[in-house]
Amino acid sequence: MLIELKEMVYEANMDLPRRGLVTYTWGNVSGIDRERGLFVIKPSGVPYEELDPEMMVVMDLDGNQVGGRLRPSSDTPTHLELYRAFPEIGGIVHTHSTHATAWAQSGRAIPCYGTTHADYFYGEIPCARNLTPEETEAAYEKNTGKSIVEVFADRNPIHVPGVLCKNHGPFTWGKDAAEAVHNAVVLEEVAKMAWMTEMIGGRDCQTPQYMQDKHFMRKHGPNAYYGQK
Repeated sequence: MLIELKEMVYEANMDLPRRGLVTYTWGNVSGIDRERGLFVIKPSGVPYEELDPEMMVVMDLDGNQVGGRLRPSSDTPTHLELYRAFPEIGGIVHTHSTHATAWAQSGRAIPCYGTTHADYFYGEIPCARNLTPEETEAAYEKNTGKSIVEVFADRNPIHVPGVLCKNHGPFTWGKDAAEAVHNAVVLEEVAKMAWMTEMIGGRDCQTPQYMQDKHFMRKHGPNAYYGQK
């Protein structure tokens, strides 16, 4: 079942330690087949060096496990909420990468301090609220997803392909699992650069909106000219 998708999701998961985004088992990647209404995700708590494509777990969009012998990631309900809410996305990543997680722990959105940020994220990278005690107790991972969806009530998830969860860590997404990992790498680097900018004393040097517009739109807008497409 979904052999190619399992292979893609496996490779995307293996990219997390290669890119320095995870320690031990602190992260997961999923990818979805929209036509079949099924997604593939890393099994819970399995060290990366022990993974293989057949260990990937298959889920449906009702939250049922339909393939794989291992339990899915504990973050599966969060992925499920995002797939349901954002039909444009094809892959999701969650990590506890150091700098992005530090911003999440501070409860702060990451301001756009430069064109590297603007090339990938249109505006600040938002931080979702803390869950209530009731939300945490009743369905923590599901409500984490719902809190992310709240943040995007007035944002385009394609223009801002990532979010911080307060006191927790980052989630990113993309057209597939590989692009979601790419955006996770960029988010971590942007978080690092923003932290360094503030340490130098640059809190008041956000990128002018016209420059943000230029950089994002030349890469993602209707008349984009960045790259070879």
